[in-house]
Amino acid sequence: MLRVAVVGSGPSGVYTAQSLVQQDPEVLVDVLDRLPCPYGLVRYGVAPDHEKIKSLQQNLRTVLEHERVRFLGGVRVGADGVPAARLRELYHAVVYCVGAAADRRLGIPGEELPGSFSATEFVAWYSAHPDAAPDGFLSGARSAVVVGMGNVAVDVTRILARDAAELSPTDMPQGALTALTASGVRDIHMVGRRGPSQARFTTKELRELGTLPDTDVLVDEAELALDPAYADPSALPAAPRRNLEVLRGWAAARPRGLRRRVHLRFFLRPGELLAGEGGRVAAVRFERTAPGEGGGVTGTGRFEDIGAQLVLRSVGYRGVPLEGLPFDAERGTVPQLAGRVLREGVPVPGEYVAGWIKRGPTGVIGTNRPCAKETATSLLADAPALARRELRGDPLDLLREAGAEPVPWAGWLAIERAEAALGASLGRGVVKLPDWAALRSAAGPAQIVARDTQRRRHP
Repeated sequence: MLRVAVVGSGPSGVYTAQSLVQQDPEVLVDVLDRLPCPYGLVRYGVAPDHEKIKSLQQNLRTVLEHERVRFLGGVRVGADGVPAARLRELYHAVVYCVGAAADRRLGIPGEELPGSFSATEFVAWYSAHPDAAPDGFLSGARSAVVVGMGNVAVDVTRILARDAAELSPTDMPQGALTALTASGVRDIHMVGRRGPSQARFTTKELRELGTLPDTDVLVDEAELALDPAYADPSALPAAPRRNLEVLRGWAAARPRGLRRRVHLRFFLRPGELLAGEGGRVAAVRFERTAPGEGGGVTGTGRFEDIGAQLVLRSVGYRGVPLEGLPFDAERGTVPQLAGRVLREGVPVPGEYVAGWIKRGPTGVIGTNRPCAKETATSLLADAPALARRELRGDPLDLLREAGAEPVPWAGWLAIERAEAALGASLGRGVVKLPDWAALRSAAGPAQIVARDTQRRRHP
């Protein structure tokens, strides 16, 4: 009987578990996560107003409730947790699906000024991630700059422009809802260093900006026209061609003088964040760029300052090293071949990766399915040799011996009930618990009760 640990309960981890139990009728899978809650970025990265995408949790739930899959939350792996070498001793195989936790930086003067954050930090705050920074994003802000032209940049722009009536039905934590409701931000500038035909957002996400109540979307046609593809987009792929059509329509429309304004700006490269009163960021200095060779841009030496008391950078993610695993610092991934971890260029049976830590932060949620299947196929091809190693016993007991305090599925169900009760007390739907203390308190009693039932489900 093959025992496998999957580290990470986001889509890549759950799809890996699903592929394993579908392909092998006897494999037992423990899905470990350092958080007491499953679903990874579906819970803590998808915008709260994107209910259709968030409903994917129900599909992931079905996998985690499979009789041969066991969820063990609250288990740290690596530094300050169970060492990778120790985990490898407890299971026949370990699959790391730890994503890309770090954000890319702009690398410009003033980036550390108060009021300057990564979009990752902002998303974590309004998504109630227990590691989120305390409230303070919107303090005194009247104008915001979002640097980036991907879907995350569109998400944070949209959330900044939403009002209480639209956000209250979501699972957004109460503190974030209160702060956003009281926000004085009226101008949101989403800025990209390249042209509209190279923007990374999807047309669906882009169009949502045009549906925001009491919000003008402003586009300068002169900036669109700097893009060589603007005059004749027929040679572009379908997605950027549709994006240009949407942008063209907004550029031709007259501003309606509404309460909020979303400004979409192109061919501007951030060069410096400028401090104002009290040392807080007050503006971003951009250099005008021009199209260059190979899809790049070149600086023109002309500059423009955009006032902002809040700056959110959304220029990509990057994997971080996990203690005990090899790491390619240039790519931000673990070296691998068909999902098998490579140590000094040699595949290591028993150690595997899937998701962003395997291929880099690319693709959409569905991209993780074939990625996970490839890794699971490699693992099961190695299974006859892996299963010959005798394990000491149930890894759950051994994890506890190693100092871990796993939160079982029943603990997560208790968190769900607590979030439903919190929402009801506030006159809302489900409202997420916002911090470690609240999550641990909610999960605690079920953690003890569930021990025997877990063994029956997962012998």
